[in-house]
Amino acid sequence: MVGQLGHPGPVTPRRLGVADAGEVLTLQRAAYVTEARAHGDLDLPPLLETLDETRVALTGLSWGLRESGRLVASVRLTVTGPVGVIGRLVVAPDRQGAGLGGGLLRFAESAAPAEVTVFRLFTGSKSVGPLHLYAKHGYRETHRTPENNHELVHLEKARVHGPGRVR
Repeated sequence: MVGQLGHPGPVTPRRLGVADAGEVLTLQRAAYVTEARAHGDLDLPPLLETLDETRVALTGLSWGLRESGRLVASVRLTVTGPVGVIGRLVVAPDRQGAGLGGGLLRFAESAAPAEVTVFRLFTGSKSVGPLHLYAKHGYRETHRTPENNHELVHLEKARVHGPGRVR
């Protein structure tokens, strides 16, 4: 991923594992504080996730980006048949807006197993930045569900294989 992430040199997402759980949880909590404030809800699941839950989640498909050894972005992908669910796409607050989230999103889509034909994700209705990011990357709203004092916006995107071909 050269130049795609706002860096002069190459940046390569790396698989994350159980040993990275503490860093992932710290990054996740830092990144979701802004979302919690926007939604007036400090009980967002990413803020309540425990270290053990993060360890379990990292036994699946997860990737991160490091700058000078520091974990600055991460994402998870859960695959169920033809559906790839993108989750916990987070970027350190001081690195947001540098293209890390979009680059990591594209990477997770490209790294998904071949049987994945559709990607799904959700975010809060007051998550202006993430909603803009997902729309920019081709995700379209499918429905909304109530969540405390706001709504979750569910989005979906068909997988494109090769130039312009949907599989």
